[in-house]
Amino acid sequence: MSEAFTLAGLTPRAFLRRHWQKKPLLARGALPECAGIMQRTTLIELAGRDDLESRLVQRDGRRWKVRFGPFKPRELGRLPRAGWTLLVQGVNHALPAAQKLLDRFAFIPYARLDDLMVSYAPRGGGVGPHFDSYDVFLLQGEGRRRWRISAQRDLALVEDAPLRILRRFRPTREWVLRPGDLLYLPPRCAHDGIALSDCITYSIGFRAPGAHELGARFLDFLQDELVLDGLYEDRGLQPARRPAWLADDMVHRMLAMLRRIRWSDADAVRFLGSYLTGPKDPVRFTRPHRPLAQGAFAAQAARRGVRLAGPTRMLFRNRTVYINGEAQALAGPTAGKLFRLADRRALPPLVRLDRETVHLLYQWYRAGYLTIGDP
Repeated sequence: MSEAFTLAGLTPRAFLRRHWQKKPLLARGALPECAGIMQRTTLIELAGRDDLESRLVQRDGRRWKVRFGPFKPRELGRLPRAGWTLLVQGVNHALPAAQKLLDRFAFIPYARLDDLMVSYAPRGGGVGPHFDSYDVFLLQGEGRRRWRISAQRDLALVEDAPLRILRRFRPTREWVLRPGDLLYLPPRCAHDGIALSDCITYSIGFRAPGAHELGARFLDFLQDELVLDGLYEDRGLQPARRPAWLADDMVHRMLAMLRRIRWSDADAVRFLGSYLTGPKDPVRFTRPHRPLAQGAFAAQAARRGVRLAGPTRMLFRNRTVYINGEAQALAGPTAGKLFRLADRRALPPLVRLDRETVHLLYQWYRAGYLTIGDP
């Protein structure tokens, strides 16, 4: 994990106690060394990839227009000189430097981390006043952007707009961010950012699934795991006087069948590990074109170390690791090594690898979940 940094003089512990999910914080010059990791030309190249989600937001008076990528460079080259924004999600999946930026926020559990979105906007570009349902850090890269925020409770949206634009935005605070400045916003904090010059902004987002989404996904998980034996039976059925009537006896028998659906805390934890590490569309994993044999892989991994691929998500609980939606129970020394890999997203060279660890790492190497050596 990367070295810690302070936010407006606050340690991560103090920041979490005073601001996390409570109130905004502006940290001037928090990460100046990270401000230049992305250039406009690089972002345009990434917007042309079909394994990354990209959007183009334009405003014409009171009307907004959104187009989804991938985009060809000549499409973006025909845009006006002002008033638009290009956004690319999951940049950390493609650029090691972007992943290293995310690593600076490892004081927040990976289970909460979403991804790094990078936006480029010429003067006047923005996506309108809005609010997010999750925590976000906004790091200013090149250029300057004016941010206005509000603690308003009125979160009504403009009807029929292609974006979640607030109908009535009443800003109460305002700042101009320069390279290296970092703004933290808790969920449902209304905000609006306008580029004052050609600028790049890094958005470090933290996922917060809604209760409805979590419940629906858990029910999908249970459906795949469900095992219920038997068929409905109604021996001794009497002739129906009202054939359309849903009879009490049938209802009671079927309710008894449904009451046999059970799940345990262990089932729920297994679901959470898979759900929180499951890759989002359009993420794809790049398998090695000419994979090494397992023995050669083990030798290279011991000599050069291994690292998780950019899109890989890995968590652990007790003696189970979850990687990209898959669960793997562990035993012996393998657990400690893979827990270290999950925490640091890498295993350094010269780590002694037992047979079981090599076997698992090799499977993940073949699947494109990890690679050998440094980025």
